[in-house]
Amino acid sequence: MRMRFLGSTSEAGACPTLYETDRGTIVVQGLQVTDTEALADLRDVLDGEAAVEVPRELITEIARRVLPDGSATAFPTCGGTPTATA
Repeated sequence: MRMRFLGSTSEAGACPTLYETDRGTIVVQGLQVTDTEALADLRDVLDGEAAVEVPRELITEIARRVLPDGSATAFPTCGGTPTATA
C-alpha cells in the first residue's frame, strides 16, 4: 500500500494528519484515544483497531479538496454529535 499526504491542521508535520491510499481508503494519523469512558462508546472494535481523534475542521477541509463537487457536507451532525449519515 502507498499513501499520499492529504493535509493536517497541525504545524511542523505533527498529527493529526490524513492520507489517501492507492487502495481508495483514508489513513488517519493522530493521538490514540485512551479515555476509558470514551472508548466504552465505541462499537465492534476488532483486534488491531484503535480510535484516533481528529478535528472536524480537518475532515471538512480535506472533503472540500477531494470530493468531486467540493462538498463539505459528507459529515453532517445531528444534535451536535457527528454521524455517518444525517
